[in-house]
Amino acid sequence: MRRFVMPLVWPVITGVLLAIVLLHEFPQLLGTPSSSPSATKETKSDTRDPAAAPVADVDVSRPAPQLREAAPLQRGDGPVSYADAVEQAAPAVVNVYSSRVVEREQHPLMSDPFFRQFFGENMPRRQRLLSSLGSGVIVSEEGYVLTNNHVIQGADQIQVALRDGRETLATLIGTDPESDLAVLKIDLDDLPVIRMADSERIAVGDISLAIGNPFGVGQTVTMGIISATGRNHLGLSAYEDFIQTDAAINPGNSGGALVNADGALEGINTAIFSRSGGSQGIGFAIPTNLAREILKQIIQHGRVIRGWLGIEVQEITANLATSFGLKAAQGVVISSVFPGGPGDKAGLQPGDVMTTIDGKPIIDPRAAMADIAEVKPGASLPVTIIRGGERKQVDIQVGERPTPGSPGNPA
Repeated sequence: MRRFVMPLVWPVITGVLLAIVLLHEFPQLLGTPSSSPSATKETKSDTRDPAAAPVADVDVSRPAPQLREAAPLQRGDGPVSYADAVEQAAPAVVNVYSSRVVEREQHPLMSDPFFRQFFGENMPRRQRLLSSLGSGVIVSEEGYVLTNNHVIQGADQIQVALRDGRETLATLIGTDPESDLAVLKIDLDDLPVIRMADSERIAVGDISLAIGNPFGVGQTVTMGIISATGRNHLGLSAYEDFIQTDAAINPGNSGGALVNADGALEGINTAIFSRSGGSQGIGFAIPTNLAREILKQIIQHGRVIRGWLGIEVQEITANLATSFGLKAAQGVVISSVFPGGPGDKAGLQPGDVMTTIDGKPIIDPRAAMADIAEVKPGASLPVTIIRGGERKQVDIQVGERPTPGSPGNPA
């Protein structure tokens, strides 16, 4: 008998021990409360303040919810190459070489009045050829080329080189120093022409490609994004509405193209913000909508026609607003009036505070100047001024803004 019982002892002992362990770890098998952390938290929740917001009881037996996770970002969704965009735009981007002859005195001592008295006006001089380089963009089949004014300013000769190897002399059609744009014309057949985008539809974050001739190394393409739009107060020109990009722009890129991912022209590369002279990721381009309007006016009139009131203004600070008795620092102060100008004829005086133009509140002096410039000369423009605490409306017959450098060219 013992021989048959002994083989069953160890399995029984093992089963009893296993049952003890299971009952210790899972007391709910006997109907007793669990001492696990989840059960403890649930028990504590039963003692909550009855006035508190209701909290759903936790059912530990429920499976975990199946959350909808976002799919991994597909980097391949965008184009892996911008070669097609470059192929469309690059042939219309040209290299611009300008040169001018300057005369200087033969010797530094000739600047001394003691030596000059022996030579008078017949002092020996020598000529020196100064050259500069930049870029341009062919914008019409007739051969019109947009570039920056500072690229060709003062040039005696302007040469344009195309990507296909052709070179020719260019004729200067006109310039607009106040926007830093210039229009050239070349006479060649089968010219590549760039497509022009609507710069109003540019969005921050769009891909941008800068095409130009940096440092004279030859046509170069760099890529970035649109960092900002509507940049002003930079001190680069009188009328500022720049596109900012981090596409690398260097000396020689001026006048070149800023294009989108489809190869359409978004702007004319104009300037960089740099402490070293090279690209630091902050470049500025004139938007195509502004460039298009200036191009048309220069071709039609040889100049850009802008509205002009013949006044100089300054921004109203908090202290000025207090001194003028204004509730807010809004508007501009007329600091001077050009004699015989439109403002003078309308009776404007220094010290007047201009608060609205054609019913539009004045927030920024530069924006106000841009609004005035868009008014056609000869039109009547209503403005609101405050003089001596009294608010009044004045109608001004807008004049044409004089060309830069001419006598009396206030804003």
